[in-house]
Amino acid sequence: MNNKNYTSSTGDIWRGIQKASALLAGVAHRTPVMTSQTLDRKTGVNVFLKCENFQRVGAFKFRGAYTAISRLSEEERKAGVVTHSSGNHAQAVALVGKLLDVRTTIAMPSNAPTTKRLATESYGAKVVEYDPATTDRQALAEEIAQRQGAVVIPPFDHPDIIAGQGTAALELIADCGPLDALLAPVGGGGLLAGCSIAARNLSPDCRVIGIEPEVADDATRSFYSGTLQTVHNPPTMADGTRVSSLGHLNFDVIRENVDAMGTVSEESIAEAVRFLLFRSKLLVEPSGALGVAALLSHSIEVEGRVGVILSGGNIDAATLAEILTQ
Repeated sequence: MNNKNYTSSTGDIWRGIQKASALLAGVAHRTPVMTSQTLDRKTGVNVFLKCENFQRVGAFKFRGAYTAISRLSEEERKAGVVTHSSGNHAQAVALVGKLLDVRTTIAMPSNAPTTKRLATESYGAKVVEYDPATTDRQALAEEIAQRQGAVVIPPFDHPDIIAGQGTAALELIADCGPLDALLAPVGGGGLLAGCSIAARNLSPDCRVIGIEPEVADDATRSFYSGTLQTVHNPPTMADGTRVSSLGHLNFDVIRENVDAMGTVSEESIAEAVRFLLFRSKLLVEPSGALGVAALLSHSIEVEGRVGVILSGGNIDAATLAEILTQ
């Protein structure tokens, strides 16, 4: 299964999202949808926050990891799985491996948040550290998998991963009703791709918008140019977006189902983290706060009922302290 080029139609992924929803019932948390009158007043819209910071491992990544690994054959499970991740997908794969008794090996960058690495190891995964400035993480993961005879579970470029992540938007719309807009952070594009398909099927008039840091704007450039763009090791506090490019399958899905892309400054991201903590009492990591950053900075134009995916809450003490003292 290594070096596999995944293909899937939007219809296939929508059916996958529905199956993943049933698969995850009773395993993943059905995370709450929260509102804030202060946030509504500041942004001029009615905001519905899908709080994936309360998901298992503290991030939406558990949805995709469980969906993908649980669908492996018995032989593939015995062989073990390998992935590459800066933290949230790493933790998710490690926990799912523990739940399903599957050996897990994770290639993690040396600058990954300490809290994420420690959590990954606490679930029983073997962590292989690498220098993100000199090492191609996908190539490293594939090399490890080949050596072990294991299966690579990509962090985003996989139909089962996309389907699992899409259940976040499925739940959001089921709980709060049709939306006028849906904002989702984008790194490799698994969450945005899955949520865009769910929104298209459940709330057809909803505008789906991906949000990423200004200094990691490869997805925005890809979306508007029509050609996959890359960025190397971007200097953003939103570590979940430090990927070189969108996945190929994700890019195809996003081009078909997403309406717009937007970017936010590092200052806006920090302000969103502070706002969510102090005003909404929600601890959200920088990657998870991108949608709120876009709303508070008015960097995008939306109206009416707006859903926002808060993708995770795994922030280390040093990063949080720096943000709170700015």
